[in-house]
Amino acid sequence: MENLQKQVKALKIYSGMLTLLVLIVTAFRQNNNINEHFKHITAERLDIVDANGQIRMAISNHERQHPGTLGGKELPKRDRPAGMIFFNDDGDECGGLVYDGNKNGAGMVYSIDQYLNDQIMQLQYNQYNQGKNLQRSYGFKLWDKYDNFPSAKVMTYVDSLKKLNDTAAYNAGVKKLQQPGVITAERLFVGKTTKGEVGLFLRDDKGRPRLKIYINQQNQPVIESLNDKGEVVASK
Repeated sequence: MENLQKQVKALKIYSGMLTLLVLIVTAFRQNNNINEHFKHITAERLDIVDANGQIRMAISNHERQHPGTLGGKELPKRDRPAGMIFFNDDGDECGGLVYDGNKNGAGMVYSIDQYLNDQIMQLQYNQYNQGKNLQRSYGFKLWDKYDNFPSAKVMTYVDSLKKLNDTAAYNAGVKKLQQPGVITAERLFVGKTTKGEVGLFLRDDKGRPRLKIYINQQNQPVIESLNDKGEVVASK
């Protein structure tokens, strides 16, 4: 019996020391910088944060993708492709790399956002099926984003349209926003269009095509100048 009591006492001491060791290691990990090497990590989403917990990058699958932030506030959940979303010092989304693809279509986009606004630079690849025809384009794009209509103002406007509970008014309001030159205007595209044209395509500050320099599908070089109505006024 005495020997059994000694064994029990020894086990209690061992258990207590092991518990203390675990607590010390846990506290050390929480309060110190530890470099650890992992050969393989499996996760549905990984958030990179500052020391204060503010998010700087989200790497995610489709289902768990970050909805983005505006004014330091997270936006409502929305459908977004898998990839990486970047955040600036204020905690607002400032660009990202996203991608998807299946038998119906595929694409990859690397975007750079203007501060407090949407993307102004984009490297993109896109293809989709239109009936029996495959539409494909890829290249580099630039936009102008107008400071008098930043993303926060756009969201407030859209929210006000939703509160009207009027589908026709909502669609009309959104269509107005989408008109070139209202809140944004495409200015440049360098790449291959869905028409098979490869070249440089320039637009004015209202988003209207003004100059095209490209190789057509017949391998002929083309230079076209257009007026503000989109009509070709000079070509060679």
